[in-house]
Amino acid sequence: MRFDTLQAWLDWQQTLNPKTIELGLTRVRSVFERLGLPAIAGKVITVAGTNGKGSTVAYYENWLRQSGFRVGSYTSPHLLRYNERIRIDLQPVSDAALCQAFEQIDQARGDIALTYFEFGTLAALLMIAEAASDFAILEVGLGGRLDAVNIIDADLAHLTPVGLDHQDWLGDTVEIIAAEKAGILRAGALAVVNMQPVPDSVTRAVQQLECLASVLGRDYHLQPLQDGAIEWRGRNPDRPLRVKPPMLGVHQGLNLAGVLAGLEALGLLEPRSDQEIVDGFAQARCAGRLQKIESQLPCPLWVDVGHNLDAARALAQALDDIAATGRVVVLLGMLADKDAQAFTHALSGKVDEWWLLSVPGERRQSAQQLQQKLAPDVMASALFDDVTEALQHAVSSLGNQDILLATGSFMTVEAVHKGLGIS
Repeated sequence: MRFDTLQAWLDWQQTLNPKTIELGLTRVRSVFERLGLPAIAGKVITVAGTNGKGSTVAYYENWLRQSGFRVGSYTSPHLLRYNERIRIDLQPVSDAALCQAFEQIDQARGDIALTYFEFGTLAALLMIAEAASDFAILEVGLGGRLDAVNIIDADLAHLTPVGLDHQDWLGDTVEIIAAEKAGILRAGALAVVNMQPVPDSVTRAVQQLECLASVLGRDYHLQPLQDGAIEWRGRNPDRPLRVKPPMLGVHQGLNLAGVLAGLEALGLLEPRSDQEIVDGFAQARCAGRLQKIESQLPCPLWVDVGHNLDAARALAQALDDIAATGRVVVLLGMLADKDAQAFTHALSGKVDEWWLLSVPGERRQSAQQLQQKLAPDVMASALFDDVTEALQHAVSSLGNQDILLATGSFMTVEAVHKGLGIS
C-alpha cells in the first residue's frame, strides 16, 4: 500500500493533479471502468442544486434506512472528518476501509492524474458497491453535467433550488447554472424538480429527455402550517400528508417536500401508512445546517454552513424563530470568491452586531479583507484571526439573552467546532 494512514493519502491526493478543480468526466470514467464494478446499487438517486442538497440527502438516507433498505451515501465537503463524506447505513466509513479503497483506485488509475475530489468520488462508488447497497444517494459537488458523480446514470435525478454560486465555474446567470445542474438528468428516467420558479433551461432539458418528472407546483404541492409542519399533496390529492421537518428552518419544508415527491416517484409511499411515512424522517439530521451547539458560552450558539444569497435569506427567516431578547451577533467567515455583500445584506435587518473571522486555505480571506469588502454597509465591532479569540470574546461580552450565530462557510463552522474541542 502506498500510504498507511488516511491523512497521508489525502495529503498526497492534493498534490497529484496541479488543479484543485478540473471539471470533466474523461479521467474519472476511465478509472471507474478499470475498477470493473457492477452497478453500484439497486437504485441510484443523484442530488444536484445550489441549496438544500445536504439536507435532501439526509432525508433520503434516513427514510430509506428506517424503511429497512441498505443505503450508501456520498456528500461533500465534510465538516470535521473526511470519513463523513461516505456513509453506509448512516455510519461514516473507517480510515482502514478508505485507505483500502484508495489503494485499489491508485492501482487502477495508472498514470491518470486524478484530482482530490475524483479520488473521493471513486472511493465512494467503490465502497457503496462493495456494501451491496439497495440505494446509493450521491450529492453532486459542483454543477452537475461535468461533476465526477455524473459518470453514474441516476435512476432518480433530484434538482434542489438553483441560485448564484460558483459563478467562475458554472456561469453568471441562474439559467446557465441551472442548465449545468440539469446535466444529471437521463432520458426517460425519473426526476424531481424541487424549485419554483423552474428555470427555462431545466424545463427544456426535462422535455428534450422526456424525463418522468415530478415538478413542484404541478405534480406535488406543499402548504406551510403555523406549527412549522407542512401539508404535502402528491399525485393522489385525496391523500394529504402532514409532516413536521426534524431540522430547523422554514426552507426544510421545501427540502422535505421534494424528498416525498422522490419517494413517491420510486413507488415507496403507497404501501406504507401515513404514520410510517412520517416516522421515517424523525431522526434525520445534517450537521452544520442551522444547528444549535452545546457549549460553555454564556449564550446560545448556532452554526450554519450557508455561504450564498439564498442561504442567507433562509437564515434571515430562521432567525425570526430563534431570535434572542438581547443581541443577535453573527460571527462571519467567508471564502474570497463568495459574494459577502449580498450575504450580509440579506441578513442585515436581523443582526445587531457583526464579528468577522479570517478563513485560511487556498481561497483564504482575512477578517480585514472581508471588512474592506463590506464597508461602509457593514462595520464589524470585532475582527478575529483565530476562532479561539472569538469564543473568548463571546464569553466576556455576551449574556444569556443574546445569541451567537457562526456562519458563512463550512470552514467557519469547522473552526468553531474545533475551537470548542468538538471532533
